[in-house]
Amino acid sequence: MYTRLVRRLRSLELTGFDEYCDLIHRRDHDELVELVNAITTNLTGFFREPHHFEYLARTALPELMRRNPCNQRLRLWSAGCSTGEEPYSMAMVARESVPQGAGWDLKILATDIDSNVLAKAQAGTYPEERTDGISAERLRRWFRRGARSNAGLVKVDAEAASLVTFKKLNLLDTWPMAGPFDVIFCRNVVIYFDKPTQKALFDRMADILVDRGYLFIGHSESLFKVSERFKLIDRNTYQKEV
Repeated sequence: MYTRLVRRLRSLELTGFDEYCDLIHRRDHDELVELVNAITTNLTGFFREPHHFEYLARTALPELMRRNPCNQRLRLWSAGCSTGEEPYSMAMVARESVPQGAGWDLKILATDIDSNVLAKAQAGTYPEERTDGISAERLRRWFRRGARSNAGLVKVDAEAASLVTFKKLNLLDTWPMAGPFDVIFCRNVVIYFDKPTQKALFDRMADILVDRGYLFIGHSESLFKVSERFKLIDRNTYQKEV
């Protein structure tokens, strides 16, 4: 916290944290947004924790499609999407599993509290090395390499990007969306919250998940003694109890 906020003090030419606190409390200043952006951790990557995306493709999406033959509606949420690699990975897997033109209404909501990373996510442009480890087939299908001034960059293909809507959201505030969602990715987010806050958050997620909907959480997280509304069905993969 100290290291990150000292950079803000230097940028604002302030002499100490008392001055910074006064600035934060001023209603006519937007420094609170900069404070949130400064202290937010944004570690992510395409297809990070690949077993989740394998389960999504192999089990979750086919099962959801079997359950929804009439309304043909699928809604996914990336809660804490950072710079966008997670929701774009979800979009690629979803489009591979649910081909365009098959009649399915497929949308992905991606939210984060950090406005800076959301701007990067919406741009959908990344250094080429960010795609290391992605199969050659997926690279060809889902990424476009930059040329000339954009050499060394890749951009997510429009077909995948069109599925994703990015919005700023503090998970502890009121949620403007009512759902229902079929799949929620909330990975490596709740490790920053205490147990009562985690319980309240997962209860809210259960409320907007369909029955037997899927929740994916991070490798260092668990719902043990946090929520009884989900059952563990795979590695850090849960299904809402009916």
